[in-house]
Amino acid sequence: MTEAQAAIGKLRAELIGLGVTDAYEVCDDSTLSVWIGLVVSFRDGSYRWREGPVRHHHSGSDPVGCAVRVARRYAELQADVPPWWEDLARILRGESAQDYP
Repeated sequence: MTEAQAAIGKLRAELIGLGVTDAYEVCDDSTLSVWIGLVVSFRDGSYRWREGPVRHHHSGSDPVGCAVRVARRYAELQADVPPWWEDLARILRGESAQDYP
């Protein structure tokens, strides 16, 4: 198991503890998809997350702190779906995703 795989596994466990249960690993085992457009990756010893076109950096390799920030943003996105989400959902899932964030 690589450092990135272990870090993503720890982050996923922390997110589950915070109620974010539908996150899943994608592509290279160093990326976690939390929600359409909200992904977290672990590279060069730190977590980086992207929300649509905006990139964020969590300083350090602390999965607990990163999970808290990502879970908080996940809850905000669920409560107030951003305008970019609908376009991205249509591209990634097709028209059937219109009513399902």
